[in-house]
Amino acid sequence: MSSHESPSIHPTNGPATVAAPIESLIRDIANIPVLQEQEQLMANENFDADLVVIGAGPGGYVAAIRAAQLGAKVVVVEKEYLGGTCLNWGCIPSKALIATVERLQSVKHADKLGVKVSGEATVDFDAMIARKDKIVQTQRGGVGMLFKKNGIRHVEGFASFVDAHTLNVEKDGKVEKIKAKNIILAMGSSVIHIPVPGLEGGKENNVWTSDEAVNMPYVPKRIVILGGGAVGCEFGYVFNGLGSDVTLVEMMPQLLPMMDVDLGVELGKLLSRQGIKVRTGATIEKCERSGEGWKVTIKKGTDVEVIEVDVVLLGVGRKANTEGMNLEKIGVQLHRRGVSLLDDTMKTHVPNIYAIGDVTGRIQLAHVASAEGICAATNAVTGSEKKMDYKAVPNAVYTSPEVSSVGLTQSEAEAKGYDVQVGKFNFRPLGKAMATTEQDGFVKVVCDRKYGEVLGVHMIGAHVTDMIHEAVVALKLEATLDYMVDCIHAHPTMSEAVLEAFEDAQGHAIHK
Repeated sequence: MSSHESPSIHPTNGPATVAAPIESLIRDIANIPVLQEQEQLMANENFDADLVVIGAGPGGYVAAIRAAQLGAKVVVVEKEYLGGTCLNWGCIPSKALIATVERLQSVKHADKLGVKVSGEATVDFDAMIARKDKIVQTQRGGVGMLFKKNGIRHVEGFASFVDAHTLNVEKDGKVEKIKAKNIILAMGSSVIHIPVPGLEGGKENNVWTSDEAVNMPYVPKRIVILGGGAVGCEFGYVFNGLGSDVTLVEMMPQLLPMMDVDLGVELGKLLSRQGIKVRTGATIEKCERSGEGWKVTIKKGTDVEVIEVDVVLLGVGRKANTEGMNLEKIGVQLHRRGVSLLDDTMKTHVPNIYAIGDVTGRIQLAHVASAEGICAATNAVTGSEKKMDYKAVPNAVYTSPEVSSVGLTQSEAEAKGYDVQVGKFNFRPLGKAMATTEQDGFVKVVCDRKYGEVLGVHMIGAHVTDMIHEAVVALKLEATLDYMVDCIHAHPTMSEAVLEAFEDAQGHAIHK
């Protein structure tokens, strides 16, 4: 039975051979759903698909698959590559580069574990890039295989609206018209060049965005990175590890300004120890061309520093991909950061059109886009009113050490009026941390003193992007401190720091 059909109703009224008036009325009522079913099927004949998803990034392709699993006929329109920014220019290729640098550093410092390596450990640049590209291509192909497995049609081209149910998809001068009952906007976002006085040109002028950095043509000797968020810090770690002289500039007082202050401060110290020149509370005042590179003026308060670099990397600035689609013409409202939503069901102000991921200008994370995609697809196909819950969204930064966070920071909790109690535990004394020489960092928990509810958990250290999820579950289930200190953690593991941090919040950490 399709999702649009109603079950037939067959009332049983015993063996009577002559229908009483009431039984006749029951039969008439029972026939109504059958009539509705026929009308619905006729209406569906006017549509090419139950659902069209525009964009095949981590939000769009997940939404499409979930809709197909629910029985919908699904078409996905993608103007470039399956997998979107995350798979092709963001999450996946950058992690491949990070993994190369981490392995290089492990080999270089293997003597700490009693391992002797003869000769110099170096990076084969071409092999590194080829490996990264192969991972991307394999993952991209995997999305295509999932589409085939679920009966999803993939249409290449740029989609624009004719009306709320009709799209024109253009590729190479040819246009295909597609009519859909429901549509999900999942176009994502693109990097932009934020204005810096004197800084002009693109890749050819050695002005890179994250897109160019992940496809670096070479390792620059000197690079300045503007932006100390996740993107800037990750690329700072990569280029420093590959041998570049790296200067990282962030206008806020600490790195990772959207996360707990303690995390940004600690990461700044550890990246500085690795040789990165961290400049917080600073801006790039201007740039001047200097041969093939740039002369960069960095201003911090009244202090001015001028450095010469080969490459300027802009690690901040993205815009929603909404241009040229006639969205406002059909009633989809836009705001400064992208598509405006009616509510957390992911509906726009046009009833049959939903929006998810970066294009909404909300939380620009791949895993959030995927969750929103499942929510929107479920609502579009089943007619339900499921709402997104943003209370327990994990954040992850893949520097070394890693950084992860979920829930309220200490300052956010205090600003909301909570009487906060905080627990903290360093990885340094843990047996597993000593054994693996991964002793940097800590776990910090933020709880409500009155009821003991866990409000936020923040980590910096080895493997913390994998460890954060017990905290995600704790927040999702509204766990209290009493529950968390009763959860047995295996020994020896890095996760013992989480237990100790919760115990510290209660005032009785065993090993502190």
